[in-house]
Amino acid sequence: MRPLISPWAATSLTTAFRSPARPLARTWTCTQCLRTQPAIASKSTFSRTQQQAYEQARLFRQRIFSRRHRKTAITAAVLFVTACAGLAFSERIRYLYIAAERSGRVGAVLALSVNDYRVVLKKSEDPNYDELLKACHKRCAERTLEAMKKNGSIFIKLGQHLTSLNYLLPEEWCDTFIPLQNACPVTGFSKMDEMIRKDTGHSLDDLFADFQREPIGAASLAQVHLATIKETGDRVAVKLQHPSLDDWSQLDLALTRFTFNTLKRFFPEYDLTWLSDEMQVSLPKELDFREEARNAVRAKEYFARSVPNSPLVIPDVLWARRRIVVMEYITGHRVDDLAFLDANGIDRDEVAAALARIFNEMIFGSGAPLHCDPHAGNLAIRLNNSKRRPRNFDIVLYDHGLYRDIPTKLRRSYAHLWLAVIDVDEAKMRHYAYEVAGIGDDEFPIFAAAITGRDFDVVRSDVSTPRNKQEKKNISDALGSGELLEQLVQLLGKVPRIILLILKTNDLTRSLDEGLETRQGPVRSFMILARFAARAVFEESVEGIRGSLLWPPNLWSYGLAFAAYAKIAVKLRVYEVYLSARRRLGLRKGGEGEGGMEALQEMM
Repeated sequence: MRPLISPWAATSLTTAFRSPARPLARTWTCTQCLRTQPAIASKSTFSRTQQQAYEQARLFRQRIFSRRHRKTAITAAVLFVTACAGLAFSERIRYLYIAAERSGRVGAVLALSVNDYRVVLKKSEDPNYDELLKACHKRCAERTLEAMKKNGSIFIKLGQHLTSLNYLLPEEWCDTFIPLQNACPVTGFSKMDEMIRKDTGHSLDDLFADFQREPIGAASLAQVHLATIKETGDRVAVKLQHPSLDDWSQLDLALTRFTFNTLKRFFPEYDLTWLSDEMQVSLPKELDFREEARNAVRAKEYFARSVPNSPLVIPDVLWARRRIVVMEYITGHRVDDLAFLDANGIDRDEVAAALARIFNEMIFGSGAPLHCDPHAGNLAIRLNNSKRRPRNFDIVLYDHGLYRDIPTKLRRSYAHLWLAVIDVDEAKMRHYAYEVAGIGDDEFPIFAAAITGRDFDVVRSDVSTPRNKQEKKNISDALGSGELLEQLVQLLGKVPRIILLILKTNDLTRSLDEGLETRQGPVRSFMILARFAARAVFEESVEGIRGSLLWPPNLWSYGLAFAAYAKIAVKLRVYEVYLSARRRLGLRKGGEGEGGMEALQEMM
């Protein structure tokens, strides 16, 4: 069959209709021909280099676009899109993802730290072992710090608590965790408003005439905003819980428990599971602000009834829900703000004495509630010009979420123990240490050092003297050696939990006393403690009297008990008058702390 047009004619037509400016196109070859006859195509159209590149591209396309790989690529794309949609639209999937992230973060830090310590502890014969161990402490503390910051919530609170355990943890850990004191999260107004709508059915703007969007203070569990009551126009402090706590508190508690249990498994001599056990009990109470409201009302009523002249001020609670509490707005300065105290003629020694009276009342007072989260952030001092100098101040106490009641028997045994410590009666110390916490003779030196914060040699001689640098170094070196630290950890795991909370209160009063740089040192604080302990013992003696006081044996017993208490109370009063006289005469430095133990022993 003849073609419709000859090859010569086709070439002529192509030449005729081609634009003069357009260069001649390269001869076109179909893809199928290139696949079946690559050698011919390469000779006619490509150089050798181009042909090699083409072959590589062809093989790559065959691998990528084979049926099996196409299915894999499509499946991966579908899964990726589904996961993104799930994270964007499914709260459940998003929650599981974040939970896995939080858990993985804790697990990774725990695994790295356990391995790090196991490697270093095997090098105990190395001459540079101490430096290696300190470096290990620092590395593990920094890893843990980053994980705590990222997880936030309860981990911030745990880190803040660990910072105060300087008698238990190496200084590298305590110092590294210091930034957590100011690392508290701040939740945005919109999320807070959403939470309040969910809990009360009203927005914050509905509940208050004016609500400041920015908080005036933030803590690990909550933040505080200023607001104005619509009906009265009074300024109030509104404490709002971070909404994320409802999502993560149970998981975080489980992770904390897992962490300490794992540490116990690998390092059984360093058992800190009592910390997680205490958190399991205390945290649910702290997360219910109705409990805080009840505690605040109870403490306020107790001091108004039992200590009406106390400088303690507890803000009134207007109303509370589980995640919101509205309180009277009372502000002040930090109790250790020395510039504020000096500028307003507030005597530092009187501030220290007031703090000692408040917290000893909570420990030794019959039926008194014990504030179990005492730290400088929960205290404030304000000027009160209605009072005469040097007691022209009020002590404001915040955050009443965690309170405990000390059993009467334990309270009185603890009073006997402290009287024995002040009297330097080691036999009685050992006896009442067993009554208080089941402490045997072998563990007693460590327990005595723990409750007093002093070296045991000082406990047996003069606990009223200020701690010097050498004593602090001795304690630090003893803890750094490892053996004493292990014994202390095991001991704290055995004692009643309420004793640990009492020890925390003792630590606060000691640290504040040092921070205030009082002139007489710890002498006066110990004398105040002795008076409260003696009062508790006196009440015990009176309760032991059966029958009428007119009966001579009963009257005699009562007289002996009262004389023992009055002796201490009068001695304390005489000492305070002596301090007041020195202050009035301008003898403000030196002398007050000298002979402190002798004064205490004389009054006993």
